[in-house]
Amino acid sequence: MSINRKQAIRIAVIGALFLIGLIYPAQLFGALTDLLAIAKPLILGAAFAYVLNLVCVRIEKRLWPRATTRLAVGFRRPLALLSSVIVVAVLIGFVMWLVIPQFITALTNFFTSLPHTINLINEWLAKSQQANALTKQLAAAKIDWSDLQQKALKFLTSGITGIFSCSVSIFTNLAGGIFSFILAFAFALYLVGGKERIGSHLNRVLNAFVPAKPLAYTRYVLRVADDMFSHFIVGQVTEATIVGTMSVIGMSIFRFPNAISIGVLVGMTTLIPMFGAFMGGAIGFVLIAVANPMQGLAFVVYLVIQQQLEGNLIYPRVVGGSIGLPGILVLVAITIGSGLAGILGILIGVPLTATIYRLVKNATLQKEQQV
Repeated sequence: MSINRKQAIRIAVIGALFLIGLIYPAQLFGALTDLLAIAKPLILGAAFAYVLNLVCVRIEKRLWPRATTRLAVGFRRPLALLSSVIVVAVLIGFVMWLVIPQFITALTNFFTSLPHTINLINEWLAKSQQANALTKQLAAAKIDWSDLQQKALKFLTSGITGIFSCSVSIFTNLAGGIFSFILAFAFALYLVGGKERIGSHLNRVLNAFVPAKPLAYTRYVLRVADDMFSHFIVGQVTEATIVGTMSVIGMSIFRFPNAISIGVLVGMTTLIPMFGAFMGGAIGFVLIAVANPMQGLAFVVYLVIQQQLEGNLIYPRVVGGSIGLPGILVLVAITIGSGLAGILGILIGVPLTATIYRLVKNATLQKEQQV
């Protein structure tokens, strides 16, 4: 078989890249990590643009759908984009308005009741036989209290220095986070506002340099992935709404305190598949337990029962059904995704598994039709 010059160059480049990966894996991984860190605001902006576009498209379809004038068409996209940002901001602000004041009140009650709790512990220690026996054992033990005092003083001194350096680090990270958020937000607005123009330029470049067959298959894969991810996000929001409503109603029936704020919080954290509600439940437990520990334990029992129903009956049908993924594969995707990349792995794992499932299913049907 003869190999022309173009094929030889391609084979040589691929071989060189493969050898570089084998010889310098650590350096290559470090360079890739640094590149991802630099591009992080752009990646976050692209992800935010994808979610924002789902809202923007639905609003844009309802703004003068039959209008053909230049003024109406020109104002449709900016107005839809502005409305989408307002909707997302209002939802986030509403949740914070419900949750944060209750959380601050709970923390205030906790620190207010802390001296009384310490007094109760001291009284129990004074009356407890086990505590008296432990005190006698400590008295009989040969402990160099002066040495312990010096070590404690040294630890506190180093701790103060650590607190100062930690404060500087927190301030630096906060400033960097704010800058990254502004950059990501601006990039997202640019992508959503000019998606047709950006897509047109990208298609021209791909059509010019990528062969037609692999380009067509790549576009097919991207269409399937877009369908799966968009349906997953819509299904997840639907799931969060259902869980939030169930939590508010159930907590109101059982007369748990702060039913609305904690129920909304549990619903919002349910956007993280399967485990998100437990994260919201942990915060809810703190809010309830500082006022009434027994009610806090009862809330945990209630949340576990609710999540068993939600995880086994509602979630596989609502989210799994919206993306055409069997319930067992939803559970498998969540398990593997959480093990590989934590919360991010969970969020990406389900729609990614659905994409692979759809591609394999379509390929199988195509092969069966050819037989």
